[in-house]
Amino acid sequence: MEHQFPFPIFLIAFIIYTLLLFTISYFTSRRAATGSFFSGDKRAPWPVIAYGMIGASITGVSFISVPGNVLVQNFYYLPLVFGFIIGYIAIAKILLPLYYRMGLTSIYGYLGQRFGQRSYRTGTVVFMISRLLGAAVRIFVVIVVFYAFIPQDIVQTLSPTIVFAIITTIFIVLLYFYTYKGGVKTIIWTDVLQTTFMLFAIAATIIYICKEMGWTFTAMCSAVINTENSTIPGTNFSDIFDWNWATGTNAIKQFISGIFITIAMTGLDQSMMQKSLACKDIKAAQKNMYTTGINILLVNFFFVILGAILSIFVASKGGMEALGITKTDQIFPTIASNYLGIGIGVIFLIGLISASYPSAGNALTSMTTTFCIDFLGYKVDSLDVEKEHKRKVIHGLFSVLFIVIIMVLYFVSNDAVVNLVYKLASYTYGPMLGLFFFGILTKHRINDKATPYIAIASPLICLLINFLGKRYLGFDLGFSLLIINGVITFVGLWLFKENSKNESL
Repeated sequence: MEHQFPFPIFLIAFIIYTLLLFTISYFTSRRAATGSFFSGDKRAPWPVIAYGMIGASITGVSFISVPGNVLVQNFYYLPLVFGFIIGYIAIAKILLPLYYRMGLTSIYGYLGQRFGQRSYRTGTVVFMISRLLGAAVRIFVVIVVFYAFIPQDIVQTLSPTIVFAIITTIFIVLLYFYTYKGGVKTIIWTDVLQTTFMLFAIAATIIYICKEMGWTFTAMCSAVINTENSTIPGTNFSDIFDWNWATGTNAIKQFISGIFITIAMTGLDQSMMQKSLACKDIKAAQKNMYTTGINILLVNFFFVILGAILSIFVASKGGMEALGITKTDQIFPTIASNYLGIGIGVIFLIGLISASYPSAGNALTSMTTTFCIDFLGYKVDSLDVEKEHKRKVIHGLFSVLFIVIIMVLYFVSNDAVVNLVYKLASYTYGPMLGLFFFGILTKHRINDKATPYIAIASPLICLLINFLGKRYLGFDLGFSLLIINGVITFVGLWLFKENSKNESL
């Protein structure tokens, strides 16, 4: 039975959750030293970080898009997740020892010591562009859902654009205030709260749909496995994954891409590594990374199971058209808010907020850290009052920039899918992948002045390759674009290498 979700209940739930978030923020930041924003005082317990990283890694985009995508792509997403596991192991074995050995707070300091200032700045700029775009897309998706809960009379009175801008501004302002003082120290603990609510939302939705469908646990498994609907998993293994080599969702491509996506979007991303570097030592950081990999695998598995269940529920109601759903991203929000009762609707909204704040907070904090340390040369253990004030101003300016980018997305895009985030990552993180791998796998120095041009040329070449491949060969590189991008950057750096070698790193 369909229910219209009451706006006052949505508002009350949002306010209560936000107050809880700010309470945690207050207690974690009230004794924070000036350097706590950047390093978390190097005392963060690794089990807490590993658990909280579930929320930071999943994001609101995955929360909405992964379950909905099962309807049209079966379990095609899972091979990507299997690749994540190998990626986390590579980070723990290769990158974390490097970062700890060099005593880094900003991981892009490695590029400066290894290659020079141009490479250092290039890595920093690439990260900031990647994080800005990726986080903006994630926040945009969530705000679109929030916007759908606003009563139409308010929207028509103020105009859709103004209402969307107000929601965006409120979201970002709250984000600024709960991170502006404690920084990474606050985020580590608020991530725990948000991960808990997100997991609870997934579990509650699965349980409630099973109740609505009259399923026991065994009946649910049987329904998922034995369904005759070809758009969701069946007993034929070839139907669960995509084995067509020409498509972007090919299982082998997905698996390999998952490895490098994790290395790039976690191991080479300041916002993700900043928390691992807040552990007391390298062993704790590695335990965090191994545990995170297992956690991400399990949570994503439940996401696709939820997607299969939602697909069956949609079919039982006459399909997407009968429910007024035009995009797969609308499946989870529509069913949770309109068909499962007010209780599940509230849980869904809190879960969505919980999946959104960690990624956005990480992005905002890490970009402030990167700009202050890598561009302004701040030292974590020597921040005076003036520098601390500037840091807060910079934090605010990045918040404003988020609002601007999200509003641009509002005018130019109507699509919001999990694939978009990884496609953006394929183009923006590729040069970073090439730079770090060249530094780690070779001992060659490079012509530092050439690095910015190589970092610009590589994504453009990838864009051309993928366009020509799809148009003339019917071949989509999919997320493997990230690997191609990294290889092109690596080759470019090799062409501009110098004869002398670096023996110290």
